[in-house]
Amino acid sequence: MNISLVQSELYWEDIDKNLSNFDQKLDKIGQTDLIILPEMFSTGFSMNAAAVAETMDGSAVNWMRQTAAKKQCAITGSLILKEDGKFFNRLIFMRPDGSFDQYDKKHLFTMAKEEETYSAGTEKIIVDYLGWKICPLICYDLRFPIWNRNLEDYDLAIYVANWPDRRSYHWRSLLTARAIENQCYVAAVNRVGTDGKDLYYSGHSSLIDPAGEILYQKADVEDIQQFDISKEHLIDVRSRLPFLKDRDNF
Repeated sequence: MNISLVQSELYWEDIDKNLSNFDQKLDKIGQTDLIILPEMFSTGFSMNAAAVAETMDGSAVNWMRQTAAKKQCAITGSLILKEDGKFFNRLIFMRPDGSFDQYDKKHLFTMAKEEETYSAGTEKIIVDYLGWKICPLICYDLRFPIWNRNLEDYDLAIYVANWPDRRSYHWRSLLTARAIENQCYVAAVNRVGTDGKDLYYSGHSSLIDPAGEILYQKADVEDIQQFDISKEHLIDVRSRLPFLKDRDNF
């Protein structure tokens, strides 16, 4: 499967400008199976949900649907969405035929008081796509290994994030740990640049293989990279080092 990681700056609380910016960036991507964007890619990591939240019929979700159809690939990232009077930090996994899966962020970032604005998700999901089992997660979820634990034999974990540079060592270390302990590929996309609260993000978007080898990691600049990931390599790692059979089931 070919995946495309899009490390980008974000325009603060400006949905139209962000979508236009990604239109230009994605035009540079050739044939691919999956495009991964950052957390809250249409707004930045804003707590101003009342002003910028959209519905599932809004411009950002429709943009994902149109872009997936145009590029004939899946596209994923998280958005600020409103549903039933509540706000969610929701990841959408949009397929080229317009079908999608959604995941609401389980672990809300209390240091930014995210839980005061957003409602937490309760369900971990596994996405089936092109013969791959994919576990999509959002930013702060990375810190909680039980939530990440590979009980479903998933092949690829995706992390979309707005993870500040001041804790980038944690980001890089935990991504590698998750790949090793879950014997899966890890594809992680973080933003770069400075947000509306003057927080700097260094990116360090990454691709890590099931043995923990860092295949890609980029800091401080916008970057788009495409990679082929191999199911055969995944199976080989798990067969040579069959650690998952001894995992705890709690």
